[in-house]
Amino acid sequence: MPVMKVDGRCLCGSVTFEAHVDPATAAICHCTDCQQNSGTAYGIVVRVVDNQFTCLSGTIKSFVKTADSGNKRALGFCPECGTRIFGRPVEDPKAHFSLRVGNLNQREQLVPQRQIWCRSAQPWTQDLSGIPKFATRPNP
Repeated sequence: MPVMKVDGRCLCGSVTFEAHVDPATAAICHCTDCQQNSGTAYGIVVRVVDNQFTCLSGTIKSFVKTADSGNKRALGFCPECGTRIFGRPVEDPKAHFSLRVGNLNQREQLVPQRQIWCRSAQPWTQDLSGIPKFATRPNP
């Protein structure tokens, strides 16, 4: 498993961090928790290797969410701007600990390798090719 060192920050810059991730685990997650927590159709995540995550500045606040499975996950975010940073297990330190790819400076290099929780996927997410594209926001 090749390990990649990444760094990132929240939208306002209060929280900065670095971690070691496995690029092969980058995934699009269609679970309903990711949909609701992101305010969009899915989340894009990458797995942290062996809990190698360090907050460099700021303080990360957590909300504990109990999943349908009964597992508890701490959802970390910036208390200033609300940017989601991670989802990590509360009770099992070896369970899936993931970072939100959009906050990473190396996001271009972390191409999703799979889609998960597809039974919850919004049907329109599977083919975006028919939706017009603009380099910037178009005029109304």
